[in-house]
Amino acid sequence: MREHVPPHAMDAELAVLGGIMLDPEALERLEGSLLPEHFYVERHRLIFGAMMDLAAKGQPVDGLTIKDYLEQRSLLDNCGGESYLGELISAIPTSANVKHYASIVRDRAVLRELLSVCSKVSQKVYQSPEIEVGDHLDQAEMDMLAVAERFSRSRPTFSKMSDLMIDGYHALEKRYAEKRAVTGTPTGFTDLDEITSGLQPSDLLIIAGRPAMGKTAFAMNLARNAAMQSDFPGSVAVFSLEMSVQQIAMRMLACEARVNMKLLRTGRFSADDWRKLAAASGSLAESPIFIDDTPAISVTDLRSKCRRLKKETGKLNLIIIDYLQLMSGRADAERREQEISEITRSLKGLAKELDVPVIALSQLNRSLESRADKRPMMSDLRESGAIEQDADIIMFVYRDEVYNKKPENEGHAELIIAKQRNGPTGTVNLTFLHEFTRFENFAHRQGFDE
Repeated sequence: MREHVPPHAMDAELAVLGGIMLDPEALERLEGSLLPEHFYVERHRLIFGAMMDLAAKGQPVDGLTIKDYLEQRSLLDNCGGESYLGELISAIPTSANVKHYASIVRDRAVLRELLSVCSKVSQKVYQSPEIEVGDHLDQAEMDMLAVAERFSRSRPTFSKMSDLMIDGYHALEKRYAEKRAVTGTPTGFTDLDEITSGLQPSDLLIIAGRPAMGKTAFAMNLARNAAMQSDFPGSVAVFSLEMSVQQIAMRMLACEARVNMKLLRTGRFSADDWRKLAAASGSLAESPIFIDDTPAISVTDLRSKCRRLKKETGKLNLIIIDYLQLMSGRADAERREQEISEITRSLKGLAKELDVPVIALSQLNRSLESRADKRPMMSDLRESGAIEQDADIIMFVYRDEVYNKKPENEGHAELIIAKQRNGPTGTVNLTFLHEFTRFENFAHRQGFDE
């Protein structure tokens, strides 16, 4: 039986190395998109590694310096000797197409990695059939995702200012023509949209608050509003790490129907309640909201699920995570703050990669309970350093009626925007209907307080 040879491009590898030896500046034009491990032939890996090391040290990259570099490390014979270096120079007449040849070499390397992952998956399936099918699938998906991430990181990352200005000008023309105050995903709350212009793509938003303030209720209201906006159609992904999908669904049903949540638990409905619930369940059933209640989900798993959802639905408007501190990070993290730092950084990366706003709910430190004014501040965030740095917007949900049972406080909620990277801060007043777990625009709207 014929043995399969892994994908590679010998001529392209020769052309890359020979082109760089003809014109050392060609190495700079690759912009770090090619690495030694992308080469299939071992001697080519060693030679390209020598080129990169010489360039990093500011030394000339030519046949003589490469020969000397390899000789000092007793690697010259492994690379075919001085004669082979000479053959490389004569292998290509010009360095003009080095970048194109490099992309061929890199692509073949990715194919080899994919084959390696497939082989690893196959072996594991044969050796461990007792493992759950879902676990096999999750591991295979994570390994494939790792290949994709390594490949994307090896691509050039610079954008030319001229291209950015053209794209930016076209975006401004479109906004000027449409005259829209909301340029991102609408929140459904007039004053919040006014201060933020909607939930902007690639933003990481943190919604924090003490227990019983309504963080989850507010987040689910945002999910419903984002999913059911006819002008901005798209799916919404909700990751509930604390509540089950059934609990979230019942909350959203009570909110949409304006039926007391307690009645949903007891089943004591009136005929009018039944009519409301039937209409609300029909509306929600048609909404593109997708809920996942995997406990302690990792960013890797979350990213994989969001990528798949975006591919299946065509457009992803919003990702919501309830809540940040229940996510799992690296097992080798020395401190919880370090683990949270990695999670928030990864969530910001996810927002940029998928070009979608990501909302993560967060806990607050208990210490604020000892203050006279219990309105949250940035320093009240748990593991606040990393969150404060990575977030584009930080909002606090605060209801004074939780602490001060006065008639004037009943149903009044404040959304304190403590940080907004690209806009003003301030406080948005909202109405909270506790029995429906529903937030609404403030009855007597006076705008937001700066």
